[in-house]
Amino acid sequence: MAAFRLIEGQFRDCCLKSGYREVRTPTIEYLHLFTSAGTLTPGMIGRVYSFLDWDGWSGERVVLRPDGTIPVARLYIDCLADSGLARLFYVTNIFIFDDSGSRERWQCGAELIGAGSPVADAELISLSLEMLNGLQLDAKVRLAHVGLIKGLLSSLEISPQEQAATLDQVLDGDASALTRALAARPDIGNALLPLLTLKGQSSGFLKNLKALVASDLPALVAPLDDFISVVSLLDMMGCRYEIDLASAAGFEYYTGVTFQLFAGGEKVGGGGRYDALIPLMGGGDVPACGFALYADRLMSLKERPSRTAPLVLVRAKSGELLKDAFGAARRLREAGFIAELELRPEQPAGNWLLDMQDTSPRFALSRRGTERFEAGSIDDVLTLLEDSGAGKNSPA
Repeated sequence: MAAFRLIEGQFRDCCLKSGYREVRTPTIEYLHLFTSAGTLTPGMIGRVYSFLDWDGWSGERVVLRPDGTIPVARLYIDCLADSGLARLFYVTNIFIFDDSGSRERWQCGAELIGAGSPVADAELISLSLEMLNGLQLDAKVRLAHVGLIKGLLSSLEISPQEQAATLDQVLDGDASALTRALAARPDIGNALLPLLTLKGQSSGFLKNLKALVASDLPALVAPLDDFISVVSLLDMMGCRYEIDLASAAGFEYYTGVTFQLFAGGEKVGGGGRYDALIPLMGGGDVPACGFALYADRLMSLKERPSRTAPLVLVRAKSGELLKDAFGAARRLREAGFIAELELRPEQPAGNWLLDMQDTSPRFALSRRGTERFEAGSIDDVLTLLEDSGAGKNSPA
């Protein structure tokens, strides 16, 4: 919990300072929100917890939320649509099962709804990196664009059903699905297949790619222009990233730039643009983008934080001194220290030990058994602690 609170606090601080407002959505949601018009891939829908919410003679199929974005989109449609632009964030649990045995996971998510410009995409990528850098993690960003993948699939002249099935496989993490689709059409795929192996780290890479395909693949021009605009902003901000055209893992509702975040050798988050989601949910033509960080994985990368204030163990040598001990502990806490009452003789002492004495002076303060001071009042004890450098912000 100490690691979780550290991550949660850092995330909330970053979001609040960037103008985002915190929201909380229900744990139980309507299943149709996640199945209508393919808001989640079939692979994900097969791993959710759904059941019938029985009510009298009728009932509705509901689900433990497997995703944080769709409930926030519903919140926007129901309550915030009149506000236009909305910057929202949340820390929430989601429920989805997989082979690892994990069932409940925690996410830190942010959604920017009502803005369709590349600046909005760059803002969210920058916010996610700011959060991870604040945790002192060396984060890496991998960029892709769903529009480019859709453009490649449409160039194969395969049926819409085949295009949708291949896209689902790619978004479920099967990067080779696109390679297989191209290989099935050697007359076209042999020319397109090299595009999937290309990787770059600058907007110039995309500009060169556009020059190569613009005449033969006009369906790629618009998504490439959008991709170039976002990446150019990241270049301007000094963000480090890698472009990997075949790495667009995520949700079926993504429509534009997507990004995955890595730290410590594992994926710790991801996000992207989902301009079609709110229209699919009946909320009108409202563009949006967002991301989620995986708190469980981040916790495994962070050591347990140490105490943020010195610990003082308060000891009463007799029952008659307990009243004074409780009062002294309360004053210490008010001053910003951590104060524990000694309940057992073998209880480990903290940074400081405060003995309550039935003779004058009433207080004896010692530091790990090396120094001993006496004081006539709790105010004198606090002065001794401050003079010794044991302020409330000192390391424990």
